[in-house]
Order: sequence, then C-alpha cells, then structure tokens
Amino acid sequence: MKKRTKVAATLAAAAGLAALPASAQAAITLAGSGSSASTPYVEALAKGYKKVNPNVKITYLPNNGNAGAKDVQAGRSAFAIQTRPPLPSDSGLAYSKLFLDALTISVNPANKLNDLQVSQVKDIFTGKVTEWSAFPNSGFSQPIAAFGRPSTAGLYTFFTSAVLDGEAHGTNVTPLDKDGEVAVAVSKNPQGIGYVGLANSKPASGVKRLSLNGIPPTQATIKSLKYPLSRYAWLVTSATNPSKEALKFGDWIRSSYEAGVIIDKLGAVPAFNATKKSKKKKK
Repeated sequence: MKKRTKVAATLAAAAGLAALPASAQAAITLAGSGSSASTPYVEALAKGYKKVNPNVKITYLPNNGNAGAKDVQAGRSAFAIQTRPPLPSDSGLAYSKLFLDALTISVNPANKLNDLQVSQVKDIFTGKVTEWSAFPNSGFSQPIAAFGRPSTAGLYTFFTSAVLDGEAHGTNVTPLDKDGEVAVAVSKNPQGIGYVGLANSKPASGVKRLSLNGIPPTQATIKSLKYPLSRYAWLVTSATNPSKEALKFGDWIRSSYEAGVIIDKLGAVPAFNATKKSKKKKK
C-alpha cells in the first residue's frame, strides 16, 4: 500500500508541474557565443524570444564568429552566430542560414568619397595603397588609417575571401577585437576606413557607408544580392548532438513574423520569415 501511495504521489506531483504555467516552470539557460557584429541582432532577438518562451534565458558572449564555432565544437556553447559560410575546418558543426546581412566599407564622415571599387578596397587593405592622395575625391592627402579584425572573427575570414582574394591584411591595417570597435575607431579618425557590419554602421554610428562598384548597401540591394558584400548570418550548432533549445531559437529567428520585424527594424533582411502574423484558431 505504501509503495502505491508513493507512486500516486509522484504522479500527482508530475501532473501538478505540467499544469503550472510556463512562467512557473524551471528556467533554461541557453549559452551562445560568436560574432560581435551580430550582437545587436542577438540582443534584440533574445528579448523578443523571451516573450514567446519566457523560460529560456539566452546568454551571448561576443568573442567573434570563428571563436564561437570553436566553442560549439568544444561544447562550451550550445550555439554560435557566424558571419561567414562553413569551412572544412568546421568539422562536427551544422550551419543554417538565419537572415541576410552585409559587410560595409565605412569611412569617417569627413571623407568626401561615396564609392570605391572592390579592387581599390583590396589595394588599401593589402597595403598596396597607403595614402588618400591616391583618391583625389576623398579630400585628403594624408596616410590612410585602415582598421580591420583579427583572425578569430568570421568577418575577417569573409573579408579576406571576398575582397582580398585570400590574402592577409597588410601591415598598415590595425586589427581590433570587436566590430563596434572598428566603427568607433573610424568615427574618431578623419583618415579612417574599416570594414564594419551592417548593424554597427547605421547613420547614428558616426561612420559613413560607401557604395561598392556603384552599389550602395541597402536592404533592396542586399536582398537581391547585388551589393558585393551581401552575406548570410548563420546559426552554428553541433551536427551530432545539437541543443534542442538552440534549434528552436534558430527556427524562430528564421521563420517567425515577430523575428522578421526585429531583423528588418535593425536594417538587415528577413530572407525566410513569415510576412504575416499568424492568428491562433479559437477552440
């Protein structure tokens, strides 16, 4: 009789837990890391996801995309946000596209340039051209102050592949750890130029985005992939034992109307999201 009583009590407790509202159930911490350029997106999306799933607390360490991928490989993070496509070195990882984003070439607002060719950007960041006098329309003749990222950053890998044809930065480039730090450095230096993520180069950022090959980095040109440095933001998870909560978060980012509104508001392009808010059917 006692054993039956214990079993009945256990079942009753389990039933009571299931009946509890979501807010009263145990909280889950979902740890992520990766792209610093994606931090504004992750912070806003995590806040939006909290309204949908209040039991999930999302933490994010912006230690750069390549470092975040290694965190997932080592089991230190449940997910990473990456700004470059998968590479052979990403063994044991699964990549899924979240939304369309872009890398901008940004200068100080004092610079009169509005457009560069991709080949000219390559010449600057490989050290072939080091003086603004090479670009009379810039209004400067002083040495160029070029700012970039370290090899731990996915944007470094993307930039060296898409612009430098696989070459490394020249010794004239100052690497900075975070995407936002590049924007700040360029905003404070009239001769500055750097590659900056879309979210950190908005009008209020203190930098001026340049057109590339005559094409500005707008939502329309990014969506059509006409802007030369259009790219996807990627969710990185374990390929063999992915976190279910990380996959749910990624699916919500990629497909929900609410996430699409957040992505659009921050200037990126919701490439896969629902265009209308779904309505729950009344029972």
